[in-house]
Amino acid sequence: MPARYQLVDGRRWPGVYRYQLEQRVKGRPDLTFMISYREAGGRMRWEKVGRLSEGISPAIAFEIRSTRLRQARHGGAVKTSKELAAERARHDRPLAEVKEAFYGSAHGLQLKGRESELRRWNRWLLPALGKRRISELAPQDVEAVKSAMAGLAPASVRNVLELLRRVVRWGEKQQLCPALPFDLGMPHVHNETTEFLTSEELGRFLAVLEDWPDRSVARMMLVALGTGLRKSELFRLEDRDIDQAHGLLTLRGAKSGRDESVPLTPPVAALLAEQIIERNELWPGSSFVFPGRGGGQREYCSAARRVKAAAQLPASFRPFHGLRHNYAVAALNSGQLTLDMVGALLTHKKSEVTRRYARFLPATMQAAGALAASLAFGGAIAPEPKAKGPEQGERVDPATAPRRSAKGPASPRSRS
Repeated sequence: MPARYQLVDGRRWPGVYRYQLEQRVKGRPDLTFMISYREAGGRMRWEKVGRLSEGISPAIAFEIRSTRLRQARHGGAVKTSKELAAERARHDRPLAEVKEAFYGSAHGLQLKGRESELRRWNRWLLPALGKRRISELAPQDVEAVKSAMAGLAPASVRNVLELLRRVVRWGEKQQLCPALPFDLGMPHVHNETTEFLTSEELGRFLAVLEDWPDRSVARMMLVALGTGLRKSELFRLEDRDIDQAHGLLTLRGAKSGRDESVPLTPPVAALLAEQIIERNELWPGSSFVFPGRGGGQREYCSAARRVKAAAQLPASFRPFHGLRHNYAVAALNSGQLTLDMVGALLTHKKSEVTRRYARFLPATMQAAGALAASLAFGGAIAPEPKAKGPEQGERVDPATAPRRSAKGPASPRSRS
């Protein structure tokens, strides 16, 4: 035993020691309490429990020593307070460290919206929560983030909170932090919109594309109209993805997380064939069907906004995603395709996502109403058949024949 350690009371608290510090608290020297015990292998362990000024008493130190002895005697690994604190630190890291590990992982590096997520994090989450540990977070901290975002759309607030939840869940799986001990209280979002073109708008759109000077852009938007492909899927499309023999288009790295295939119809195949011929003249050696600068993968298409303006489409209509919506709405309004079929064409994993496109066009509603009315007025509901009496000369079985009332037929006056 070190010379400066003094046994507190060998009868009441065996194995509990103290030593006096130079620091004084309330005019008295502060005390540090130590405990000693033997491990299962016979090794003597000394462990610092804490100071009197921290609320540690001989009774508390003795209880901790008893816990260590129980662990040692029953074969459990005995860890000191310092080791336990280090272990907690490893599994309860600050939120900023968990975020760095998440975006530095293989999954985080391949996220499609990585840059926009990092901007959201640095603007809204880092100032308020970045240095805090998950175990230290409280609902008030999340409310502070919501208050800072006051005035923004509910969808923007939800995106930030969803980002926080996703990073923490990943950290929990990697044993970098515990789970959030409370619900984030996600705001309700009601901003789902279904975009489609009226017959007049579609006519103007096709007329603009027919005379558009950049034929590559015109073909790309026509392919979007005829396939419902996402903008990113069009930008990534390569020659190897076109299977003329089987009539399929392969979408590599689709939003579903796996490669998908959609039908290659003759009109779309003709557009792609024309595009590849022109691409080979302008960018020989490029493998992308709709290449960008230098023949590499296209990153954006600013001409789509000019096409939208020239066709006088609604301001809320998104050039590429709106064409995807129009493709789905037109398919569902035909009455020839089921919801699951349209979902497969759009490479949706869940039918709930496709269901948002189940918006009936005015013409479809008028036709459905006219059909329902014709069925109603035409007697679609068959009247109840009347009881048929026996024909003249037909023998009737008394057991099955209907009986008349004992009062006989009602008089004309009693009929209402």
